[in-house]
Amino acid sequence: MSRNYDILSTHSIINFAKKLKGKSLRIACGEIIEKANYKGKGNFGQLLEKFYFGYNPNSNAEPDFKEAGIELKSSPLKTLKNGEFRSKERLVLNIINYLEVYKEDFENSTFWKKNAHLLLIFYLHDKDLNIQDYIIKLVDNWEYPEEDLEIIKQDWKKINQRIKEGKAHELSEGDTLYLGACTKGSTAAKSLRKQPFNKQKAKQRAYSLKQGYVNHIIANISKDEEAVYGKIIKQSTEFKEKQTFEEIVIEKFKSFYNKTAEEIEKHFNLELKKGAKNYYSSLSKKILGIELNQKIEEFEKANIELKSIRVESNNKIKESISFPSFKFETIYNENWRESKMKDITEKKYLFVFFKDFGNGYILDKVQFWNMPYNDRNEVRKVWLKTKEVISKGKIFDDYARDKNGDIRYSTKLNPIKKNNFPKIKDNKVCHVRPHGTDSTDIFPLPIEDKKLKVKEYSKQCFWYNSIYVRDEIYLK
Repeated sequence: MSRNYDILSTHSIINFAKKLKGKSLRIACGEIIEKANYKGKGNFGQLLEKFYFGYNPNSNAEPDFKEAGIELKSSPLKTLKNGEFRSKERLVLNIINYLEVYKEDFENSTFWKKNAHLLLIFYLHDKDLNIQDYIIKLVDNWEYPEEDLEIIKQDWKKINQRIKEGKAHELSEGDTLYLGACTKGSTAAKSLRKQPFNKQKAKQRAYSLKQGYVNHIIANISKDEEAVYGKIIKQSTEFKEKQTFEEIVIEKFKSFYNKTAEEIEKHFNLELKKGAKNYYSSLSKKILGIELNQKIEEFEKANIELKSIRVESNNKIKESISFPSFKFETIYNENWRESKMKDITEKKYLFVFFKDFGNGYILDKVQFWNMPYNDRNEVRKVWLKTKEVISKGKIFDDYARDKNGDIRYSTKLNPIKKNNFPKIKDNKVCHVRPHGTDSTDIFPLPIEDKKLKVKEYSKQCFWYNSIYVRDEIYLK
């Protein structure tokens, strides 16, 4: 296809791209895409490059439109029930070359040269359609706002520092905020690469914009944001020399250390329900300068989760930390590298600890945290055991019995079933247990249980052990 745009003109390239909105590649490219019988990998991005923009897909270090300094990226969308668009996945950028990147600084880095200015094309994913028939919904260019760019620079430097320390194999998306280092490769064995300061090979990774940040871009392009978001950092000048985003956040809490929850509530003239689940999280949001009806923009972009935890006077944390219930069929069909639980282990958290010192819970400690490499492997073991139990149809040992050997009942009609999922005593980091409203809240099993011959079971989820949260986060 001939190029119907000026390769030297940013304006011309973007306007040509915007003609795609509302169309499929089959319609936009016409007969050329049908007649070409293209033999490449055939993903959406490659077809877009070759048959609409008229250049061959490549892995060059330069931007796709190098004369104009623009990099083309396409990404799938999903639609929420209310009709809003959300990103289906993170936006993968260029591969990290461990053997070269440690020599670079940000301004002259291959990452920045390639990705400073993006042309983004979002299409609606539909598994029942040929990719040539996916409808393109959003098209626009993206340059990073100043306050976002400061955080992205910090993220890039953190990734680079890990590589310089010989810890490329320990990289995690939880290390950073907006710019991640995601795994990239068809299999674990094929994706291993040499790193410069350690003989141990590291998984191949690519720079990526995290899914939350991509959702922010989508909302910005579609003019569908602002009202529900509040910012911690209003402008880039709030970043002082050598001060990170995390340091700015923690600084906001310091003047409230050793104050009771009631004192903090009174300081902000709030009237909150003491027993409400979000009581302590609401106090944390107000300290950060966020209204209670708003989401924290930086946390949404970075996929940071705020966890307000109550600690008893003896340092005991009553509750383990739960995650959304999983479908047995999902665990059965996925592998660890693409699993939701793996993504959770690489997530970053802001823990806000309120401790009971006898006169009420006081703000005691605030800490950003993401799971260390060795502990992520412990979670992997629990996940693999869970998958094995589901895949072999060995959910149950039997019904739970009392000391006389009689079957125990939760009600007269519902005997208590003893399952084989990993228990809290089996692993120092996490375990599996129910997360439904009651035993009637169930999901289907992909394999019938061999012992009790059932095809469904109560909803389960992964939990981080309360003792692990105490010892590895609160007390460290």
